[in-house]
Amino acid sequence: MYRVSRYRPWLLIIALMLGGTVLCALLAGRYAQQRALDDESLQVRRQLGLYAQTLQQRIDRFGTLPQVLALDPDLHQAVSHPLTAAERQRLNLKLAQANNVTRASTLTLIDKHGIAVAASNWDQPTTNVGEDYSYRPYYQQAMAQGSGHFYGIGMTTAVPGYFLSQAIYDERGAVLGVVAIKIELRALEQEWLQSPDIVLATDAHDVVFLANGDAWRYRLLRPLGPQERNEMLATRQYADRSLQPLQARTLEVLADGGRMVRIEQPALPRPVLWQTLVLSEPQWKLHLLHDASASTAVGRSAALAAGGIWLALCFLGLFVQQRRRLAAHRQRSRRELESVLKQHAQELRTAQDGVLQAAQQADSGLSRSLAHLPQGVVVIDNEQKLVAWNARYLELFRFPTGLIRVGRPIEEIFHFNARRGLLGPGPIDEAIERRLNHLRSGRPHMRESEKDDGTVLEIRGNPLPDGGFVTSYADITAYKNTARELRSLADALEHRVAERTRDLDEARREAERANRYKSRFVASAVHDLLQPLNAARMFVSVLRGKLQGDARELSEHVDAALAAQDAILNSLLDISRLESGALKTHVRAFALSPLLETLAREFGLAADSRGLQLRWVDTRAVVVSDEALLRRILQNFLSNALRYTPRGRVLIGCRRDGGQLRIEVHDQGPGIPESLQGEIFEEFRRLDDGVDQERGAGLGLAIVERIGRLLGHPIRLRSTLGRGSVFSVSLPLGEAADVVIAPAPAVAPVVDSGDDSPLRHCRVWSIDDDPRVCAATRALLERWGCVVELADGPQAALEIASAFNVPKLLLLDVRMGQWHGPDLYEHLCGLWHARPPVILVTAERDDALKAQAAENGWGFLSKPVRPPALRALMTQLLLRHRS
Repeated sequence: MYRVSRYRPWLLIIALMLGGTVLCALLAGRYAQQRALDDESLQVRRQLGLYAQTLQQRIDRFGTLPQVLALDPDLHQAVSHPLTAAERQRLNLKLAQANNVTRASTLTLIDKHGIAVAASNWDQPTTNVGEDYSYRPYYQQAMAQGSGHFYGIGMTTAVPGYFLSQAIYDERGAVLGVVAIKIELRALEQEWLQSPDIVLATDAHDVVFLANGDAWRYRLLRPLGPQERNEMLATRQYADRSLQPLQARTLEVLADGGRMVRIEQPALPRPVLWQTLVLSEPQWKLHLLHDASASTAVGRSAALAAGGIWLALCFLGLFVQQRRRLAAHRQRSRRELESVLKQHAQELRTAQDGVLQAAQQADSGLSRSLAHLPQGVVVIDNEQKLVAWNARYLELFRFPTGLIRVGRPIEEIFHFNARRGLLGPGPIDEAIERRLNHLRSGRPHMRESEKDDGTVLEIRGNPLPDGGFVTSYADITAYKNTARELRSLADALEHRVAERTRDLDEARREAERANRYKSRFVASAVHDLLQPLNAARMFVSVLRGKLQGDARELSEHVDAALAAQDAILNSLLDISRLESGALKTHVRAFALSPLLETLAREFGLAADSRGLQLRWVDTRAVVVSDEALLRRILQNFLSNALRYTPRGRVLIGCRRDGGQLRIEVHDQGPGIPESLQGEIFEEFRRLDDGVDQERGAGLGLAIVERIGRLLGHPIRLRSTLGRGSVFSVSLPLGEAADVVIAPAPAVAPVVDSGDDSPLRHCRVWSIDDDPRVCAATRALLERWGCVVELADGPQAALEIASAFNVPKLLLLDVRMGQWHGPDLYEHLCGLWHARPPVILVTAERDDALKAQAAENGWGFLSKPVRPPALRALMTQLLLRHRS
């Protein structure tokens, strides 16, 4: 109790000091940081104004050029009537000369139909001449309003720029054409690179099109609506560039409109100050992202200073209090000081006696105070005579007895060494005089000298305060030999490392070549295997329509076996695409609930047929992933769960794990031994206790593991023997505001099998280089009532194609020897003078080819073809073409 009451005042004082320090630091730090942040925000706005002025001046520089060119009589005459070749060449040269003078990017003359009739880049591979620009907004604005402007990526040059346009009028005020100028703004980005800040420019859709960093260009500051996306697709403003969202979170809004923002994608290590300036013309915005860590440092410094001042005041008060206590100890301190002074005086007397003894020994030359040094040492006075030396000095130079003595001039020692050849080559007198002059100058020096016996000496000389000089000689022979050996060893190691590096590079290149060859081989093999499989499935479909009873059941078994073979080949192709990196991902934010509901409905029917229960737990979570690839992962999980669960139920649901969401599939199967849990994700690995008639090929989990690695989604498994297994995939959570609702897919028309079916009496051509596929296709189409005028290869089609036998529908393979399907279609259209609807039926798994078909309104089916899917697509194309 006594101890507690004794230390209580001190505890209160310490608490007061610490509490006051924290409070002062917080208040001062916050105030100083806010002031510094306001000053920085003001500077950032000024800098942003300078960037905006530079951008506006660059655009204004060319603002009147289209108007001047629109008044040119040559351009006016060029769009008034069709041009001859000579007139077009003369106009191209004129535009090129004008472009060289104005130093714009491109000058283009467009007629009233939107076709470029002349351009300054007429002699370039990416010339604008002949291109259709009627879909471009700057052309449409000029035709409607007289002038226009637009920023976008050039479709022929693939170079972005700002387009200005002006209409050309005739005497009655009718528009004859448009002259357009393209201004490249990449020079501004190069200027912005000199800034330590991040500078962005966005268009009216808040798409970043200018930036001083590649990671920031073509980013979305907000989600685009369907109308905006359709507008950008129609104008092809950014061509095929992928517009990724810029993910940012606002931390604080300043009084002047600035914001403190944390950038999450692309990630920045610290929060930044974001200022925005709206430009009046064009309707762009300039953004500047400034690192505001300096204001944080100012606040931290102010906090430390305020806390330090408070502590200083507290300690000052304590110091005044302690002054009284120190008065009582002054006498004792004085006595202790006198004792220390006496001890020091004794030590000084002892040191003085040692100095006198050393001076007396120096009269004999051989100094005891230098005897312990490993170097040879010699001392001369200001008259260049010997004063002192040690035994090591005599040992190194092997002087005869009596030569070295106090008072002997150092010049005589130099002469003696010169006669023994220790001063090096050249005249002896000059070498001696050079050394004497160096000693007289009193400059320090260091050098190395090698004797005839191989001994290497390091010689160091330093002047003394009274004008003398002291020189030391150290034997560094062993050090030099070791250094030479280390250099030799380092050269040998460097040579061996270079050899090993070359070997490793060659091995890596061999491995890459082998991997590319393997991927090409797998893709080619699967393509060739799918051709006869496609023909087989068509023949089986024809047989199923003609057989009854047991024979029909047998044909259904054959079709099921072919479908299983199809699944194995598709899985092999998917693995090949995943390993070669050819599979493209489309990662975006989407609601997970519709996907889970669809999977539960699809697999619920299969579960009911097996007497199992499939349950799913709904969720409101938004995740960031590739929806199609995630669906593939969950389909494999559910398929395996149903396959290996003899009775009971299967459950699919989600669990939150920090910023991640874990989707789990639980089954009540036999479980997986721990020794096999790592192997089941390898190709062609499967357990032996599944349902016999539904044993898979062992490729599903191998594809799951590769898709998870491609998307960065960890795949995990935990299993207990006799109780079941849990497969899970973890993926990042997203924000509901980032979800973009995809347009609803077009509904395929109902296939009518009656006499009024669009397929009945429909004239169809089937072009494929495989005779078996042609025969199977002919049989299948004729069973549907089609008139198959041609079922043969590309050469036969080219020989009979004319304007008198245009088919109503064309089934076309893609890979046919030297012919490529889309190229063959264009060639045939030229012979037909028509463009009938076409369906690409191919074994190629090429996303670019599929996108090309969608863009041109063609049908697309992958081999092997399912007859119901082919019939539905043919009916849909015929109805659409008829309307």
